[in-house]
Amino acid sequence: MADYGQSGQAFLKAKAEGRGALVAYVPVGYPDVATSYAAMRAVCGDGDTPGVDLVEIGLPYSDPVLDGPVIQRAGTQALQRGVRTRDVFGAIEAVASTGTPAVAMTYWNLVDRYGVDAFARDFANAGGCGLITPDLTPDEAEEWLAASDAYGLDRIFLVSPSSTDERIVATTAACRGWVYATAVMGVTGARTETSSLAPELVGRLRALAPDTLVGVGLGVSTGAQAREITGYADAAIVGSALVRTLIEAEDAGRPSDLSGLRRVVADLTAGVRLRS
Repeated sequence: MADYGQSGQAFLKAKAEGRGALVAYVPVGYPDVATSYAAMRAVCGDGDTPGVDLVEIGLPYSDPVLDGPVIQRAGTQALQRGVRTRDVFGAIEAVASTGTPAVAMTYWNLVDRYGVDAFARDFANAGGCGLITPDLTPDEAEEWLAASDAYGLDRIFLVSPSSTDERIVATTAACRGWVYATAVMGVTGARTETSSLAPELVGRLRALAPDTLVGVGLGVSTGAQAREITGYADAAIVGSALVRTLIEAEDAGRPSDLSGLRRVVADLTAGVRLRS
């Protein structure tokens, strides 16, 4: 994979600064659409505070097979409160207003129901870089491959510790931007330790597809963990640890309070920027 696309450029920019990149997952529509947009802008930092390098906008789905309990709770409540697939376009615009690139994580049925070509067109027009598609494999993605080519969008597929060498080669060849390496077997969720399988998986990726940029997700929650992961991967992806702060704020009766979110982002950004 030699085409790093728009989102991969964020990884390369971080690498040029001598550090790993940081990707933040934030679901659209939780605790409500407007606050989710504010949260996405918040993780991007401001003039005085560094933010993440890439925002991963999550589209809530009724059958989120990869999502752990924290993200499932936020997504379920977002759906109950009326979030719609089209709200992702406003989210893309909110992130783009900060100058930070954005991709979306979406289960394929949402794109398919919207219309693959129409979704790609509207997503690109809003300023989005591409899609992470956890339940779509390259050999089933003919329509998406065509639409992403037509509108210049990145396509980020997943590999896991159970992926065969043949699957890794085929998946990385189909990606544009970077490849998402799931560091654990199972669903998303913050963990006290990073997976011991992650370095081995990234090592296989480096050997089989040396030009591929790699983001590692599932389980990252602290700056120390993000620092550890970016020691061998190009980017650390954080989701549940951020979403939990939104849930805690709502449970405390302060749904618009993003101070907890900002504290976690500050720890994460400090971690990837810490010099050896």
